[in-house]
Amino acid sequence: MATVTKRDLVLKISDKIGLSQRDVLKTIEGVITEVTDSLSNGDEVVLRNFGTFQTGINKPKVGRNPKNPDVDITIPARRVVRFRVGKNLKKAVELPESEIVVES
Repeated sequence: MATVTKRDLVLKISDKIGLSQRDVLKTIEGVITEVTDSLSNGDEVVLRNFGTFQTGINKPKVGRNPKNPDVDITIPARRVVRFRVGKNLKKAVELPESEIVVES
């Protein structure tokens, strides 16, 4: 499996649709900025058939330092981003059961 970077996306999209790399980069960065702004305002971002980005709150909890397990560490509540996969994306990445290999 390879890692696809923003640069890779720009090159692929630019080749597919014929826009300049600069225009594609501006568009991708604009989308990322708008998604970030919406989530920071507490809004939900829905991309039909791809997925939904939303924020949630992780409850405060007590943690332990493995080097000093006798001391409790309070981990405060925090806001996190969650992603719920959409129908088409889920179907696209699914493997048939015959191809699933469980490593032990």
